[in-house]
Amino acid sequence: MAFTRATGKHRRPSRMQRGTARAAGVAALATTGVIGTVAAPAFAAEPSVEQTGLTPVVTMGDTVAQQIDAQAAAQKQAAEEAAAKKKAEEAARERAAEAAKEAKEAAEKAREAKERAAREAERKRLNTFVPPISGSYVSTGYQASSGLWSSGSHTGVDFHAASGTSVHAVGMGEVVEAGWGGSYGNQIVIKMNDGTYTQYGHLSSIGVSVGQKVTPGQQIGLSGATGNVTGPHLHFEARTSPEYGSDIDPVAYLRSHGVSV
Repeated sequence: MAFTRATGKHRRPSRMQRGTARAAGVAALATTGVIGTVAAPAFAAEPSVEQTGLTPVVTMGDTVAQQIDAQAAAQKQAAEEAAAKKKAEEAARERAAEAAKEAKEAAEKAREAKERAAREAERKRLNTFVPPISGSYVSTGYQASSGLWSSGSHTGVDFHAASGTSVHAVGMGEVVEAGWGGSYGNQIVIKMNDGTYTQYGHLSSIGVSVGQKVTPGQQIGLSGATGNVTGPHLHFEARTSPEYGSDIDPVAYLRSHGVSV
């Protein structure tokens, strides 16, 4: 019985053709970097180099192909992880920058609020009135009648005070008189910020000069017994002008500015 050799499209590819196809696949993978540095021993486990009679080729089995696929998958995963890490770092930087911005804005608002509060506190302090002598009381009232006064009545009030007691400006203003005042002895007259005037008489010493600005509670002199007096005390007047005779009720004046007398 005679055997005929398979020909045409039913003919099985020769060993040379199969080896060449695999070699071409390996070359393509190596060119694109997929194989990378697959160790030579991996190929050693596969069939050795075959001689076709023309050109030696390398055959590659399923094991090497699996290694190539695994390496490609690992490279892809590494790239994805690197991209995710970069994205996370960028997001963290953005959050940190936003937090720093918010902290800066909050600090600026707190500073501005503190400055406003300080200005308001200073404004209130400068607009506040205080007694001319701390912890004292009125020993002689306004318009009291006596032959001790040339006008026949008291033009101010007397605050009880031993000689050398600290005398304070009752409010903010400017000194317009500071020196000897005849029967008032050593005196100070201050033009207040509201346009009124206050006078401090019979001082043992004067601590301010004309033109000087004073603030509420500032010491301006010491009480004494200079001028026409029977003993040490502070004579205090409130006036509508710096001149004698323009006096107004000093107790009512102080109370109208929040001073308890």
